[in-house]
Amino acid sequence: MKQTYNRTLTACYTGYVVQAIVNNFVPLLFLTFQNTYHISMRSITLLITVNFLIQLLVDCLSAGFIDRIGYRASMIIAHAAAAAGLVCLTFLPEIMPSPFAGLLLSVAIYALGGGLLEVMLSPIVEALPTKHKEKTMSLLHSFYCWGHVAVVLISTIFFALFGLGSWKIMAVLWALVPLYNLLVFRKAPLCPLVAEDEEGLPLGAVLKKPAFWILMVIMTCAGASEQAVSQWASTFAEQGLGVSKSIGDLAGPMFFAVCMGSSRLLYGFYGEKLNLRKAMILSGALCIFSYCVISLSPLPALSLLGCGICGFSVGIMWPGAFSIGASALKGGGTALFALMALAGDLGCSGGPSFVGLISAHAGDNLKLGIQAAVIFPALLMAGVLLIRKAHAEAGSSQKVRSEISQKIEPET
Repeated sequence: MKQTYNRTLTACYTGYVVQAIVNNFVPLLFLTFQNTYHISMRSITLLITVNFLIQLLVDCLSAGFIDRIGYRASMIIAHAAAAAGLVCLTFLPEIMPSPFAGLLLSVAIYALGGGLLEVMLSPIVEALPTKHKEKTMSLLHSFYCWGHVAVVLISTIFFALFGLGSWKIMAVLWALVPLYNLLVFRKAPLCPLVAEDEEGLPLGAVLKKPAFWILMVIMTCAGASEQAVSQWASTFAEQGLGVSKSIGDLAGPMFFAVCMGSSRLLYGFYGEKLNLRKAMILSGALCIFSYCVISLSPLPALSLLGCGICGFSVGIMWPGAFSIGASALKGGGTALFALMALAGDLGCSGGPSFVGLISAHAGDNLKLGIQAAVIFPALLMAGVLLIRKAHAEAGSSQKVRSEISQKIEPET
């Protein structure tokens, strides 16, 4: 790959760090917001909900407008919104009639950026002339994990040194990352996802293909398999390590993120030696094993270890699903990636909700909820097997049509 495209690839890696910043920095400040602005826990929960819903809305709408305004304009808007939202956190609560309204508007602004980044980064990387696209995609998504760890560690160290009262300075410092990446994307070369000599698939044609709906199931289950445990990681850390809730909130999710990032990093380095579909099926099996360790182990420490195994097992599910989708539905374009991101986000929301509902019906037994969640990796494995069969049959049909066409073509 040419040096110029290496710059683009590096900018995409940084883009996932930006998304990690907008998703994980503000949750570190929830207690500070409660004490400083006298905001209720219900209002804090609304901040989380609005962030998720706006990103989900962007997933829905981007299939229709991104190709019209272009990749570069979309990336500039995404980074500008991310930086603006973080900076707005520092002054909007002070100048608006209600501090909560200022926080809510700030979150809405950076959520727009986060949603665009989630939709755009994968197709931009998929379009680059890389030799091993599955490896590159896995490495790309690992940067969200490392960004998550960096945000928590750096912010925690900063607050320990300068106090929580200096959080506005930290917000501005984090805003410099998307601002810098915006300048990079202004000049970085981009490739079209559908080449000029290829015929793109219209959205209607994509929706009519059985492979598309199988991909939606795979992507939904990838998100659900990941978040079904990730959202409860702090609980397992508290019980397994015998630490306070505040320490558990840091240790559990970070342990999960490190294991997930390590999995993506390893596949990024050695992925060319592995068959992606087989790796996805093995990941699903390992995920089921980790759920069993979490739910059946009598020792809290083993449940925490199972949480780490789960993080490692789900690592390649999300980027792997994108790579399988790009291969199975060539010409799907940005719309395909946007709809897959939407399915993944729905899974990220539905997975923890499913675990919570089952746990509540079982007398707040979290382990039974995790045990029931094995349905997600099981469905993912079935989907990967089905998409391979559907893709093979489609390729065979195309070959037959080509041979028939050659036979009936009149000789010249």
